[in-house]
Amino acid sequence: MTPILPRWRADLRLGTRIAVMRAGGLALALRGDPVARLMHRPWRLDPYPTYARLRADAAAAGGVARSRTGISAVATHETCTAVLRDRRFGVRLADGRMPFDPTSDTERSGAGADGRDASTPTSEQDPTDPGTALIEPIDLSLLALDPPDHTRLRRLAQPTFAPKRLEQYRQSARKVTGRLLDDAAARGTFDLTADLAAPLPISVIAELLAIPDVDTPRFARWGRALGAALDGVRSVRHAHALARATADLRLLFADLVERRRADPGEDVISQLVHALDEETVTLGELVSLAQLLLVAGFETTTNLVGNAVRALQASGSWDDLVADPGIAPAVVEETLRYDPPVQLTARFAHEDVEIGGRRLRKDSGVLVLLASAGRDPAAHADPDRFDVHREQTTAHLAFSGGVHYCLGAALARMEGEVALEMLAERMPRLRPAGRMRPRVATVLRGPQRFPVRVG
Repeated sequence: MTPILPRWRADLRLGTRIAVMRAGGLALALRGDPVARLMHRPWRLDPYPTYARLRADAAAAGGVARSRTGISAVATHETCTAVLRDRRFGVRLADGRMPFDPTSDTERSGAGADGRDASTPTSEQDPTDPGTALIEPIDLSLLALDPPDHTRLRRLAQPTFAPKRLEQYRQSARKVTGRLLDDAAARGTFDLTADLAAPLPISVIAELLAIPDVDTPRFARWGRALGAALDGVRSVRHAHALARATADLRLLFADLVERRRADPGEDVISQLVHALDEETVTLGELVSLAQLLLVAGFETTTNLVGNAVRALQASGSWDDLVADPGIAPAVVEETLRYDPPVQLTARFAHEDVEIGGRRLRKDSGVLVLLASAGRDPAAHADPDRFDVHREQTTAHLAFSGGVHYCLGAALARMEGEVALEMLAERMPRLRPAGRMRPRVATVLRGPQRFPVRVG
């Protein structure tokens, strides 16, 4: 069985590994590697010039841009769509292992010394130990599974997002938004992220999961820690925060499972408990799916609202929304194309594949640059201009595509529409009240802090 290192030694080993990886990536970025630049300051603060270069590189290389990081990238709308819809690609390696398994003694092997899959926790592992966080970095269920398991779990969660329920969530979203805006208006100046864009989806998710007495700041901390892990573990401190958030969520959902067994309702946890008792889902899968609903629902809407208001203010389009709050759905779609909350995803070839005349070997990794596809001039006219009156003739890829198309896309859209419509109606003179501080990340993009004033 894989031994657990003393915490100080695990921290030292983790810190050293992160430092070495960051130094290597930064060296490549400084030498001009565009994929490496997406992972480092200052380039990832504004990744769109790098996306433009990658589109040009990919066009010159038959659709796939190579990188010295060891992973390729597709950046045009056509090639991104092709990879997302191609069943020969998946989110895992061809044999089902997780890619980039960061375990030390068994790196890229997929199994620990005792033969268990590295993603399966053992009772001897300490969930607050950063070494454990590396062995089991983050399991977001549908995001990390390929068919048939992905299909089975998606089918279980699908009823949660039925149109009838979405209308119920819309009424809840309007009620929550009204309360948040009342509080913000009383202060005059507030943080759009912390005081509206984050608590709104948390409240809706809490209703979706029927979580009583939700602690919004605590949920926000969990969401930030788990969402940041999509970029990988950044530091020893982040590893500890991630491990604590994961452990806390497991305790929360384990308690909810027992409550729903005793008193089932119509919420998604009750549905999953029924499936658990019928042995069509495991407890680990149930907890992971609940984590996904929290993180994906929280991060997508939070960043979407922030990016939309930022683009509206920067482009001079805020007054258009104020004049007609009914265009909020169009604003949401344009934001998803122009500056999406999720910038990229990754796929791995399950066999030798040819994309755009370029051959990719089995298990080759490919970054699918969703945000770059939204700025592709071959798919969108004048793509670098934010236009709330744009006729969307080509579907954006902000919610991915193929079998992994975002299950909660309709929920995120609805929450964004409600937030923007009610902001425009109740705060027509909304203006920035200080410097917006962006989150420094590669996968997720949005304001970390966005001070605004009512008028």
